[in-house]
Amino acid sequence: MTTRIGLVAGEPSGDLLAARMMAGLTEHIEQAQFEGIGGPAMRAQDLSQWYPMDALSVFGYVDALKRLPGLLHTYSRVRSRWLKNKPDVFVGIDAPDFNLRLEKTLKQAGVPTVHFVGPSIWAWRYSRIHTIRESVSHMLVLFPFETELYEREGIPVTFVGHPLADLIPVQPDRRAAQARLGLDPNRKVLAVLPGSRASEVRLLSARFLQAVRLLQKQSPDLQIVVPMVNQQRRREFEAIAQENAIEHMLIIDQSLQEGRPAAWEAMEAADAVLVASGTATLETALFKRPMVISYVLSPMMRRLMAWKSGQEKPYVPWVGLPNVLLQDFVVPELLQDDATPVKLAEACWNALSDETYVADVEKKFEQLHQSLKCDTPKRAANAILKVLNREAGTTV
Repeated sequence: MTTRIGLVAGEPSGDLLAARMMAGLTEHIEQAQFEGIGGPAMRAQDLSQWYPMDALSVFGYVDALKRLPGLLHTYSRVRSRWLKNKPDVFVGIDAPDFNLRLEKTLKQAGVPTVHFVGPSIWAWRYSRIHTIRESVSHMLVLFPFETELYEREGIPVTFVGHPLADLIPVQPDRRAAQARLGLDPNRKVLAVLPGSRASEVRLLSARFLQAVRLLQKQSPDLQIVVPMVNQQRRREFEAIAQENAIEHMLIIDQSLQEGRPAAWEAMEAADAVLVASGTATLETALFKRPMVISYVLSPMMRRLMAWKSGQEKPYVPWVGLPNVLLQDFVVPELLQDDATPVKLAEACWNALSDETYVADVEKKFEQLHQSLKCDTPKRAANAILKVLNREAGTTV
């Protein structure tokens, strides 16, 4: 008997996560049929791809507004298709604005729904919990503290760990990474990550580079590695770098790094990291590197976020994921007006030079890594199997 599993992933990270989960499900379901929206990794696991994940990929509110007609068309088509021919279970991977809406419709039609990667309701828009309760049969969350939140609201939930913790080595090899990049192992290395979006590169790069210039006045031999997510971001960054000349700077991009993100090469090679707030902060923590987290929003984006969320700031006092997970300012956060070159340089110098501080950060990050390393794909697959079994009243 064929078990049909509907899937929607809209980002490369979700594509990889879903593909590994699909492999786990295939081991336990004799005839699993996967269908929906995904990317190349999911296609490699035999996804019947109705639309590519690029159909859902948006970068910020402005891009989402521009692409709204296409998103609505895609939503309407997949909803109609699944309502006519219902899957045995639907799994939405992240992309909450799209997936929660779809999950609510499917759940009302009698399809069990699983949402993989909980929205950050602990920081913004907690009111979404009511939509989640109406839409989701079972939540799969990446962070331990999220389980209590959903259990308190009566929503079935399973902590599955974070997939990055399975992929990033517990003991990173700084010397090997430096050798791969041709860096001098006898000189300090600072990785600079101004973000993957054009707006981030535009608003952060000059500040970061000006901070680097101050650092190189103190330490002229300091080596700088800047990973770029693609050639477009690289061109944008290089245009800004021409106005902020830096010595000993290596820019790398995805095309030069076979088999792993360029950012991971830079993080593993670094002694410290200056990084835009986002998933990269968690990756940096898993590489056990001290970091300085920064972010700057344009006035328009601040107004858009406040309007959409109904709040001026997050519920928690931290922005960076490592600090959120450890419930402390383990690493500094310099945001908006505090993101000055002088303050960024001072914080980075401490991360590069204070050995006692660095050792304490590394210890806390190793404990964090172990708490998130749970074989996420296997746990997620087992949770989905339980949903299928519960609905069928038997073993799949």
